[in-house]
Amino acid sequence: MTTKCMSADMQTNSHARSEHLSAALVRLLAIGAGAAVANSYYNQAFLGHLTADFGLAAGAAAIIPVLTQTGNAAGVLFLAPLGDRLERKSLILMTIAALVVALIGAALSPGFIWLAIASLAVGLFATVAQQIVPLAVHLALPEERGRILGKVTGGILIGILLARTASGTISDYMGWPFVFWFAASLMTLIGLALALWLPRVQPTTDLSYPRLIGSLWTLVRTHRVLRRAVAVQFLIFAAFIGFWSNLALLLIEPPYQLGGTAVGLLALVGVAGALAAPIAGGFADRRGPAMVVSIGAGLMVIAFAIFGFWQGSLVGLVIGILVMDLAVQSSQVANQARVYTLDPTARSRLNTVFMATMLFGGAVGAGAGGAAYAAWGWTGTCAFGAISASLALLLSRKS
Repeated sequence: MTTKCMSADMQTNSHARSEHLSAALVRLLAIGAGAAVANSYYNQAFLGHLTADFGLAAGAAAIIPVLTQTGNAAGVLFLAPLGDRLERKSLILMTIAALVVALIGAALSPGFIWLAIASLAVGLFATVAQQIVPLAVHLALPEERGRILGKVTGGILIGILLARTASGTISDYMGWPFVFWFAASLMTLIGLALALWLPRVQPTTDLSYPRLIGSLWTLVRTHRVLRRAVAVQFLIFAAFIGFWSNLALLLIEPPYQLGGTAVGLLALVGVAGALAAPIAGGFADRRGPAMVVSIGAGLMVIAFAIFGFWQGSLVGLVIGILVMDLAVQSSQVANQARVYTLDPTARSRLNTVFMATMLFGGAVGAGAGGAAYAAWGWTGTCAFGAISASLALLLSRKS
């Protein structure tokens, strides 16, 4: 079967596919994606417990989230593209099963080295979220893709924001292994639900695995819109992670003098911004994604202006976080909507390029934002975020 024939079949059967995408299934996909991605962030909330339980030197426990994020990068690059090559339902269920095994392995860890290896595997298979997103787009009708994408990516952001809060609470009261038991139970339930209600979706290409991975660069080289979209999202996500990676450092200082619980509570504020993602997706469907991307980048600039000029105020942080999370969600949904239209037979690979670049932007943001904080304090972090967001706005206006 050729890619061209499969593309024609896919267009012919678009209405038949959309019938599978009920409102209940969209909610399930959003919950599944959010729960999956949360597994990459749970461990960030209980590093203090790991230090005490394993008798580690100060800072040594930080290798756990580093390994989890390394697994994320590997999963996005080497597993997510398989969504174009394999039957998607089977791939998603197999990846969830592997994730559950990794989570149970982490919960049963007899030592720190075992936990480190399990954490790498958790990050690798938690990228099942990036198999769910292109599947949702594949099942949606063209005129509703932005709205559906907004709901599923909104679920992802909510999962990221709630992960630290849930993990911190469970680990404080029951111990860190119970976080992994909770996560394994949740993913098992989601896997069973997807096994019952997810339709089977045939692959869209018959490329061999080496050629499939090699085609990622071909997509980047071929599509100017893809290059522009990933550059804009790289900059926006760098600003976003630059903020969150330094917020705890800000809050322990006067005038706040608050602990980790406050970071979790402020993360909850961002859920309101995530809930607005379907609205941004619907607007992108009606007016085109380019305008929404520019609006998102502009809102990001405004958010960092609020952080910078309203320092020392919790109210300012709350308002800025609301604006920032709305900005990130709006720009991401609109940019992904543009990217997914470039090649219907390569949506998993297009998603790989987009997400891998965005995650790399987050790593750069964490490093650059931290360096700016070390040199110039919170003003430095705000300046970095504002500059990064302003560059994204300029690029989006040239799209």
